[in-house]
Order: sequence, then C-alpha cells, then structure tokens
Amino acid sequence: MAAMAVVVGGGLGAFALTPAGAGAAVRTAPLTTAVVTKAAASSCATGKYQKQVEGYLKKLGGYGTITVDGKQSAADCAAIVKFQKRFGIKPAQGLAGPTTYDVAKRLAATKTSACKPNKTGITFCVDLTNQTTWVMKNGKVFVKPTITRTGMKGYRTPSGTFKINKRTKKEWSDPYHVWLPYWQRFIGGRGFHQTTTYIHDKWRGSHGCVNLLEQDAKQYYSIGKIGMTVKVIGRRPGT
Repeated sequence: MAAMAVVVGGGLGAFALTPAGAGAAVRTAPLTTAVVTKAAASSCATGKYQKQVEGYLKKLGGYGTITVDGKQSAADCAAIVKFQKRFGIKPAQGLAGPTTYDVAKRLAATKTSACKPNKTGITFCVDLTNQTTWVMKNGKVFVKPTITRTGMKGYRTPSGTFKINKRTKKEWSDPYHVWLPYWQRFIGGRGFHQTTTYIHDKWRGSHGCVNLLEQDAKQYYSIGKIGMTVKVIGRRPGT
C-alpha cells in the first residue's frame, strides 16, 4: 500500500511529510494568495445588511480596506470583525446583521459639530437621538464618537448643559443594588458609567444614566474632572 502524505504548514511553500522511513519530505505546489483569500472569505457569512455596513464603515474609516459592493470578501470580513470587537457586538464573526447595521448607521449619522462645545477646555457630548457620545477639546474632536445607551421610556435622560459634580471609580446604586464602574455624575442621580448589562439590548435602556462600554468608560474617567462640561443634545427615540 502507498504511504499517506501529511501536509504541514500553510500559506506559500507548504510541504508534505510521509510516514517515518517512507522517504524525504516532498514539497507541494505553493498555495496562491487567491486560494488563501477565497478560503478566508468563505468562512465569513454574508449578512442581510452587507452593502449598507460596508458603506458606513468606509465612511467612518479606520477599519481596513472595504469594497462597497454587497459581496463579502476576506478584507470586508476582517473590517467588520474589527468594528464588532471595538463596539462590543456579539458574536464578532463578521456577519453584517441588524445590530452591526444599527451601530454603524448611528455612528455614521453622528454630527460632532451639533454639540456646540466650549471653545476652550473639555466638553463631553451625548447625542440622545443617535445614542452616541464623544469628547471635544478646544472646539475639536478629541475622542471619536462611540456608542452609548441612555434612559429608557419613563427614565428619559434630559438634554441640556451640565457639569460633572462627582467622580468615583466604583459607585454603589442604592435604588438598583448594583455597582457602577467609572462613575461621573452630572445631574441628579445621572451620570456616565460602564454598562452593567449588554449595551446592545436596546429595550433595556438605562434609568437615566449614560451607559458606556468598559474601554470607553475608562477613557472618559481618565479625561474627566469635577467641573467639566457635559452637553446632552436630542432625544432618544421612544422616550
């Protein structure tokens, strides 16, 4: 019976080994880039909102090379996965589903100039309509828009101009019996803090606070100081 060869390695220049004593390793034909790319693309499904998500990510920039054609490619898949990981979308597998579409659309629709920040110093901006937030410094974007989740119906986060008046790395909420990491209060019992639930469960909402992903909550806390301005604009749909 002929000896069975086992392929070792990947990419260009893979080679095959035969069982011990069957002879020297036999080098196979190189795997072409096209074959590798096709294999990678085939492992990433095409979602319902493929073309729309491609367009939004291309507009936002920073996620790699994207072709807006509604056809999944290895590059498109990698870009979508990167986007999903950045904004805590689960599972981060490159599928352009409704959550990925919704988040990308909200970020692409955000107009940072609508915040009308202070001409000098730091201004934290919250767009209730698009459920996004960002930071301005001396009138220019300092931290790019990210997603948030604000007060649900009956607990609407108010619009207006406020000041940070309390900061603690871990605040206990008496009404809701939960710790609020990276707490920065700006009006009443409302403030910025790391979300305590999956931020993309939109129906849950918050009880008036501005929920943030962990990395964003940490960054906001590192920037924030007592007395800094918070500008909240728009109104969350349905509230």
